[in-house]
Amino acid sequence: MSPVIKRKGEKFTLPSKYLLFILTVLCTVVMLVTFGTDVFDRPLNTVVGYVVVPFQQGIAKLGGWLSNRSEELVQIRILLDENMRLKEEIAALTEENTLLQQDKYELNKLRELFSLNEQYGEYNKVGARIIGRDSGNWYSVFIIDKGEEDGLAADMNVIAGGGLVGRITSVGPNWARVTSIISDNSKVSGMTLSTEDNMIISGDLKLMSSGCIPFGQLLDAQNKVKEGDKVVTSDISDKFLPNILIGYISSINMDANNLTKSGQIVPAVDFEHLGEVLVITDMKQAVEEN
Repeated sequence: MSPVIKRKGEKFTLPSKYLLFILTVLCTVVMLVTFGTDVFDRPLNTVVGYVVVPFQQGIAKLGGWLSNRSEELVQIRILLDENMRLKEEIAALTEENTLLQQDKYELNKLRELFSLNEQYGEYNKVGARIIGRDSGNWYSVFIIDKGEEDGLAADMNVIAGGGLVGRITSVGPNWARVTSIISDNSKVSGMTLSTEDNMIISGDLKLMSSGCIPFGQLLDAQNKVKEGDKVVTSDISDKFLPNILIGYISSINMDANNLTKSGQIVPAVDFEHLGEVLVITDMKQAVEEN
C-alpha cells in the first residue's frame, strides 16, 4: 500500500476510532480523580494541604490586610477633611476676632474723642485721622487727613487723649502738618492749675523716652506747687488756647538762682499711640477778641 501524501491546502482530520479512544482515556482519568482511589487520594490531599490551603490562607490574610488599610485610608481622609475644615473655621474666627478688636479699639478712641469734645465744649472742633508721621517711636511730627478745604489753618491747636497734642504748623488743601509739644523745638507757656504759677514746657524727645518732658522758669515763691499737680496752657500763651491740659508734674527742683524751679511733666497724651485727633478751629487771637 502506498503512503498517503497530504496535499497542500487539505485540512487535517482525525479518524473516529482514535478520537473515541482519547475520549475514553480522558473520562477514565476524570473518574479516578473525582471518586479517588488509595493511589491518588493521598498525593492529591498532600498537594492540597501543602500548596492550596496555605495559598488560600495567604490570600485571606492579604484580603483582610487590604480591607483594614482601606478602612484606615478612609478614616485618614475623613480626619484630613475635618482638620482642613477646622483650620478654615479657626482662620475665620481669628479674622472676626481681629475685626472685633479693631472695632473695639476704634470705639474706645471715639469715646475718648467724644469725652474730650465735651470737656472742651466751648470750642469748635474738627476730627481728623493721622495718615503719616516722621520716623521714630513718638508722634512728634505727623500728618492728618484734613486741611484748608476743611477749614484748617496754621497755629490751630490739636488735642487728643484728654490733653494738648500740639499745633498745626503747615497746611495743604486736604492735609495738615502737626508739631507736638514733645518735639525738640516746641515751647509752650503753661501754668499750674491749682496755683496759676507760670512755667515754660519744652519738648525733649530724648527725655521723652522716660515718659516725661522738662519744664522751667516756674515761679513758686510760696512753695505750693507739688508733684502730681495739673499743668495747663496759660492765658499768656500766644499760640495756645488757655486751660488745655498738658500733663502732671512728676518732679520739681529749685534752680541754682534760688528764684525759679524746674522739673519734669508726664504728658496727658500718649504720644506713642495716636490715631485720631481733634483740631480746635478757634484761633487764640479770635477768642481773645471775643
